[in-house]
Amino acid sequence: MRRSPRVPLALGLLHFCLAQANFAPHFFDNGAGSTNGNMALFSLPEDTPVGSHVYTLNGTDPEGDPISYHISFEPSTRSVFSVDPHLGDITLVEELDREREDEIEAIISISDGLNLVAEKVVILVTDANDEAPRFVQEPYVVLVPEDAPSGSSIFKVHAVDKDTGSGGSVTYFLQNLHSTKFTVDRHSGVLRLQAGATLDYEKSRAHFVTIVAKDGGGRLRGTDVVFSATATVTVNIEDVQDTAPFFVGTPYYGYVYEDTLPGSEVLTVVAMDGDRGRPNHVLYRLVNGSDGAFEINETSGAISVLQNPAQLRKEVYELHVQVTEVSSAGSPAAQAMVPVTIRIVDLNNHPPTFYGENGPQNRFELSMYEHPPQGEVLRGLKITVNDSDQGANAKFNLRLVGPGGIFRVVPQTVLNEAQVTIIVENSAAIDFEKSKVLTFKVGGLVLLYGQVPYLLSHLYNPNMKHAVDPDTGPWGKVRYSIYGAEADKFLINPSTGLIYTQPWANLDAEDTARYNFYVKAEDVEGRHSLAEVFVTLLDVNDHYPRFGKSIQEKTMVLGTPVKIEATDQDAEEPNNLVDYSITHSEPANVFDIDAHTGEIRLKNSIRSLDALHNITSNGDYTWSLEVQAKDRGSPSFSTTALLKIDITDTETLSRGSMAAFLIQAKDNPMKAVGVLAGVMAIVVAITVLISTATFWRNKKSNKVLPVRRVLRRRPSPTPRTVRLEWLKFRKAKAATKFILKEDCPSGNCSNSSARATKPPSAPALPPPPRTAPSTVAQWTVPTVSGSLTPQEPQQSPRPKTLESPVQSTLVSELKQKFEKKSSQNKAYL
Repeated sequence: MRRSPRVPLALGLLHFCLAQANFAPHFFDNGAGSTNGNMALFSLPEDTPVGSHVYTLNGTDPEGDPISYHISFEPSTRSVFSVDPHLGDITLVEELDREREDEIEAIISISDGLNLVAEKVVILVTDANDEAPRFVQEPYVVLVPEDAPSGSSIFKVHAVDKDTGSGGSVTYFLQNLHSTKFTVDRHSGVLRLQAGATLDYEKSRAHFVTIVAKDGGGRLRGTDVVFSATATVTVNIEDVQDTAPFFVGTPYYGYVYEDTLPGSEVLTVVAMDGDRGRPNHVLYRLVNGSDGAFEINETSGAISVLQNPAQLRKEVYELHVQVTEVSSAGSPAAQAMVPVTIRIVDLNNHPPTFYGENGPQNRFELSMYEHPPQGEVLRGLKITVNDSDQGANAKFNLRLVGPGGIFRVVPQTVLNEAQVTIIVENSAAIDFEKSKVLTFKVGGLVLLYGQVPYLLSHLYNPNMKHAVDPDTGPWGKVRYSIYGAEADKFLINPSTGLIYTQPWANLDAEDTARYNFYVKAEDVEGRHSLAEVFVTLLDVNDHYPRFGKSIQEKTMVLGTPVKIEATDQDAEEPNNLVDYSITHSEPANVFDIDAHTGEIRLKNSIRSLDALHNITSNGDYTWSLEVQAKDRGSPSFSTTALLKIDITDTETLSRGSMAAFLIQAKDNPMKAVGVLAGVMAIVVAITVLISTATFWRNKKSNKVLPVRRVLRRRPSPTPRTVRLEWLKFRKAKAATKFILKEDCPSGNCSNSSARATKPPSAPALPPPPRTAPSTVAQWTVPTVSGSLTPQEPQQSPRPKTLESPVQSTLVSELKQKFEKKSSQNKAYL
């Protein structure tokens, strides 16, 4: 009875032990290459996009309880992945970079709610071709002597690529595959001088070689890519002594004037070592041709005359100057020779002319780098100077007017024509930070001889006038004065030579743009020199553009522009160039204007009057615009005008020529006046032609014949009975037949018809002039077709019936002959 209660106790204890036996979950180990499990030996490319599903954690719980997954990282590292706690999906949340971090340590865990199992895993980051080669130890600058043998190594470049495999291998080649001087080793990056190639400091002082480094290519985000990089190697050429000296400014011509003093400098020759990198000093000497009349300074190259010009026996001396380099050791080196021509002539002066590549030019520009080598020739300037005179008159000197000591001009003395060379004297003064532009003037000079003062420039600036007199003391003092028709507006300081404008002078470039006068430099003994001065006025923008009228009216035909025009009275561009614009228009989308020509036209969208009618509510075809004309000067001036435009189309013009003419006349009244004047001139010309033709036709048909011819050709008289019958028949009209007739009414009477219808009648004597009845009258001969009635001098003419017409006619004829002989009148009408 006492044991029976133990059974349930034992059962109770057994049940307690079974409840505590809960096994922990665990991951599946699926090995390398698997995309699920415990991430054992898992690797991931570095170019995997962020947000990609990269792996799935997978495990189980022995009791079948629900499990959850977790991933964590060390505090000092990035949280590269995230995991779905229920599904175990791992997602990439940070970009990978193998070159910075080639493996990632993470702690993954699995839990069934009671038990947590954690494992430390290492994820390998594999390479992708995402890095370009990079040159190291840049920049690359190398100095190579110009006599380096062909094929020799010059320099070695090195580039690295952080990628692995083919993406990390680097090869080299030149960017300019057609280079004729250099080559690079494909694998080592060694830069060499090509076989057969040479360097020349005098031709090129530096070479710039661009080398390309290229990797072997690889995959990046699913695509095969190749990366490359470039680097420039600056190859500076070191000069060596391999070039002979040369003369600049050749040919050389000099003049000795008849009053030149012994010891005076005639001209200077200039030579330089051809090796400009490390030039040697040069020495000059005369080889032959001087005959003891000239000498040369061995260091400066200045040639001087030793004798008085009157003692010189030749008119032309041909000298030969030799220049010799002196090495650093002091021994003579290379040599060169140049001829020098010196003429003995009288003095004269004419201004030279400078020429560029395209003709006469007074402004030359050149862009250059700062700090050029000392003694460098500015080869970008192509300047030729010429004097149109011949012989001695063409000799002149050159000099630079501007900041001193920076450049030197060669030659300093020119005969007739020479190429002008500018040489760098002070490289340090050519500094971009100090001055971006250097301005100089080259003055042409013709020397004047003896103790006469001479002016130093023939290209004058009105603020720079001076002369020098080689004499000393009071004879060396120079006084200035100006002469000429155009000198009244200027004055000159007699001591300094500065030229000013008169206080009252009002200079205007629009009226007179250039003044010309002469400056006289004179010493105390009256010896003088003259120079011509040209003063050019620079235009300033002092005029407004002006329209012909402040309110203008135009008629526009659809498709045809109208034009406005304004003028600016300024003398020079851009002050007198005018641009046009529309400043106000309502609505503003109707017209366009050409800014340069002033042509106004409708916008392209408006092609008919109906389209124009729809733009405004009132449907008016007359528009008012405010147009502006603005010049391009500084400061700029502008003016405005009101423009009224009537718009029509070709149909309106086709209604009649008069309508078209009136429209054109409205735009241009002078054109209408010209047309009317032309029409009137044509009408007058036609009238004159018709009148002239009529006159000559009548003259030929109504030619006045002499009386003798009329009498000689008169037919024989008819029998008396016939004539009497004829007179009786014509008695009623006898008076009218003898009335004086000036011309036929038709203007074209026929002589032949007159003789055929009636017998000829001799002309009667005309009445004497009424103003002088006592004198003998001057008779006129009528045409054959007309007849004259004799009149008494004191009576008014009236017809009179004659009893014997034949007798009266004969008496009149005889009387006319008598009067003709007595008066010697030979004029007939």
